[in-house]
Amino acid sequence: MTTPQKTTPTARQKRSLFLRRGPMENIATVLIAAGFVMLFQPFLLALYTYSLAMLLTGTVMFIIVSKFPE
Repeated sequence: MTTPQKTTPTARQKRSLFLRRGPMENIATVLIAAGFVMLFQPFLLALYTYSLAMLLTGTVMFIIVSKFPE
Protein backbone atom coordinates (compact mmCIF):
# COMPACT_ATOMS: atom_id res chain seq x y z
CA MET A 1 0.00 0.00 0.00
CA THR A 2 1.43 3.34 -1.02
CA THR A 3 0.74 6.67 0.61
CA PRO A 4 -0.40 9.58 -1.56
CA GLN A 5 2.23 12.19 -2.19
CA LYS A 6 1.57 15.52 -0.57
CA THR A 7 2.35 18.84 -2.18
CA THR A 8 5.08 20.49 -0.18
CA PRO A 9 5.26 24.24 0.33
CA THR A 10 8.54 24.28 -1.57
CA ALA A 11 6.79 22.97 -4.68
CA ARG A 12 4.43 25.92 -4.52
CA GLN A 13 7.30 28.34 -4.03
CA LYS A 14 9.11 26.97 -7.09
CA ARG A 15 6.41 28.32 -9.40
CA SER A 16 7.40 31.46 -11.14
CA LEU A 17 5.75 34.75 -10.22
CA PHE A 18 4.28 34.86 -13.71
CA LEU A 19 2.50 31.53 -13.30
CA ARG A 20 0.62 32.31 -10.10
CA ARG A 21 -2.81 33.89 -10.15
CA GLY A 22 -2.66 36.13 -7.08
CA PRO A 23 0.27 38.41 -7.96
CA MET A 24 -0.70 38.60 -11.63
CA GLU A 25 -4.29 39.57 -10.79
CA ASN A 26 -2.89 42.36 -8.65
CA ILE A 27 -0.73 43.60 -11.52
CA ALA A 28 -3.72 43.50 -13.90
CA THR A 29 -5.82 45.43 -11.39
CA VAL A 30 -3.12 48.09 -11.09
CA LEU A 31 -3.02 48.41 -14.89
CA ILE A 32 -6.78 48.89 -15.01
CA ALA A 33 -6.65 51.51 -12.24
CA ALA A 34 -3.77 53.34 -13.96
CA GLY A 35 -5.72 53.38 -17.23
CA PHE A 36 -8.74 54.79 -15.43
CA VAL A 37 -6.66 57.56 -13.81
CA MET A 38 -5.00 58.31 -17.16
CA LEU A 39 -8.42 58.61 -18.78
CA PHE A 40 -9.73 61.21 -16.35
CA GLN A 41 -6.67 63.38 -15.78
CA PRO A 42 -6.89 66.79 -17.51
CA PHE A 43 -3.18 67.68 -17.83
CA LEU A 44 -1.28 65.50 -20.32
CA LEU A 45 -2.67 64.51 -23.69
CA ALA A 46 -0.14 61.68 -24.02
CA LEU A 47 -1.53 59.94 -20.91
CA TYR A 48 -5.07 60.37 -22.21
CA THR A 49 -4.03 58.93 -25.58
CA TYR A 50 -2.76 55.66 -24.10
CA SER A 51 -5.45 55.28 -21.43
CA LEU A 52 -7.75 53.07 -23.49
CA ALA A 53 -4.87 50.79 -24.46
CA MET A 54 -3.92 50.50 -20.79
CA LEU A 55 -7.50 49.69 -19.77
CA LEU A 56 -7.84 47.04 -22.46
CA THR A 57 -4.47 45.50 -21.65
CA GLY A 58 -5.34 45.24 -17.96
CA THR A 59 -8.77 43.80 -18.69
CA VAL A 60 -7.51 41.15 -21.12
CA MET A 61 -4.68 40.29 -18.75
CA PHE A 62 -7.13 39.88 -15.87
CA ILE A 63 -9.35 37.58 -17.93
CA ILE A 64 -6.41 35.40 -18.96
CA VAL A 65 -4.74 35.35 -15.53
CA SER A 66 -7.97 34.39 -13.76
CA LYS A 67 -7.61 30.97 -15.41
CA PHE A 68 -4.14 30.38 -13.86
CA PRO A 69 -3.76 27.99 -10.91
CA GLU A 70 -3.51 29.32 -7.37
